[in-house]
Amino acid sequence: MRSTSADTLLGGRVRLTQPAQGYRAAIDPVLLAASVPARDGETVLELGCGVGAALFCLAARLPGIELVGVEADEETVVLARENAVANGVEDRVRVARADISAAPAGPFARVLLNPPYLEAGAHDPSPEPRKAKAHGHADGDDLARWITVARTRLVHRGTLSLIHRADRLAAILAALDPLFGDVRVLPLWPKRDVAAKRVLVQAAVGSRAPSSLLPGLVLHEADGAYTDAARAVLWDGASLQLELGGG
Repeated sequence: MRSTSADTLLGGRVRLTQPAQGYRAAIDPVLLAASVPARDGETVLELGCGVGAALFCLAARLPGIELVGVEADEETVVLARENAVANGVEDRVRVARADISAAPAGPFARVLLNPPYLEAGAHDPSPEPRKAKAHGHADGDDLARWITVARTRLVHRGTLSLIHRADRLAAILAALDPLFGDVRVLPLWPKRDVAAKRVLVQAAVGSRAPSSLLPGLVLHEADGAYTDAARAVLWDGASLQLELGGG
């Protein structure tokens, strides 16, 4: 087993044991969890859940939902299950060891994913295997496969929520078309007047509603401190509603 560190998210509301080296959860899964429009009584699926950062943030924010995570790496699954116990949510957060293509059929009301950001062959992989897998797709894998798997697990009008690099937005929209609609894009700006590096995207299966480009969220002030709006999400557990006027 790799060396680990004990960390917290949501201002200490979520406890997270994760690898000390290699890929480590930061703010992306917290922002992703905040964007999922789940309601009490629903069951939510995360594809490629890692050690469970997004799952546990979502569980802390919405105590009336159940969650299922799918992760292929055995040691990471062990940590995710230990994290479920540490956060006292093992009765409603299950983590299965499987490739995303073998995820439970559901159907689920919501699916979320924080997929690898780089396409196969478009980057130099990290020498740390798990970090390489988290950051970039392996040969034979791509963003479209993740979105297709998500679609097949969702109920009609169920929603997919994902976070990704802003420069991959065209590929995301292409993979969503034509089976998803009501696509909502929320840019995440590092600072005011700085181009977005990340986007949150939400889409509904079978919807014919038009797409929306939302006002977005500024993460940092000029001095590097988090904005009040970002702190409300990252520390206080506020939601990020992907609707016109939201964010």
